[in-house]
Amino acid sequence: MPRQSISLAGPLGTAPPEPAQQPLPVEAAAPEPMAPASPDYASMYAAVEDGGHALPAIPFAKVDGRFLRQIVNDPTGEKPGTLVVNTTEKYLYLVLEDGKAMRYGVGLGRQGYSWKGRAIVQWKRKWPTWTPPSAMIRRDPKLEKWRQGMQPGVTNPLGSRALYIFKDGVDTLYRIHGSPDWKSIGKSASSGCVRMFNQDVMDLYDRVPGKTPLLVI
Repeated sequence: MPRQSISLAGPLGTAPPEPAQQPLPVEAAAPEPMAPASPDYASMYAAVEDGGHALPAIPFAKVDGRFLRQIVNDPTGEKPGTLVVNTTEKYLYLVLEDGKAMRYGVGLGRQGYSWKGRAIVQWKRKWPTWTPPSAMIRRDPKLEKWRQGMQPGVTNPLGSRALYIFKDGVDTLYRIHGSPDWKSIGKSASSGCVRMFNQDVMDLYDRVPGKTPLLVI
C-alpha cells in the first residue's frame, strides 16, 4: 500500500492560513516643549501680616515688569551668593547656581550711589528702627523729631527689613531696605540707600545670611 504523505497545508487543496499581520508601531510624537511658568505675582506681592504689621499688596500690574522679582540669566559673573547692585539699570541681583540670578528692581538716591566697589552685608534686621543721620536732619529740619529713631511700622522709611552695608569694617550708613512707597522702585529719589518693595526685601532677607558679599557697579 503506497505511503500517504502528510501535508502541513491543512485539508487537501487548501493553502495554509497566512499569519495575522501586526499593526505597524506608531511613532510617538515628540512632546511639545513646555513654556516656562509665569511668576505668580499675585501671590508674590499680596498683602501680608508680618511681625504684627499689615503690609498692603503691591499693585504689580502698575509696575514696569522689568522691576518685578524674576529669575534671569546671571549677567554679573560673580560667584553664587553674591549681591550685585547695578546702579545704572536699577537692579539688584542675587547670584544663584547654574548661571542664574534672582533679579529685583530697586530705587536709588537722587544722586545715585556715592561710592562703588565691594562691601558686605554686616547684619540684617526685621522691622528696623529708622534713625536719620545728622546730615539728613540738617538738610530737612522736619526730621528732627526722629533724631532718636522712628519706631518700626508700615510707614517707616526702612520698611519691613534692612540689610546694613559695611565696607572695610566701617558702617557706610547705606542700607538695602524696604519702602512704603512702591512707586519709587525703578526711580532715583530720597537719600542714597537701595530701596525695594517690602515683599521683595523680605524674600531677599530670607535668602542671604550676614556677611554676604556685595558689589556695587
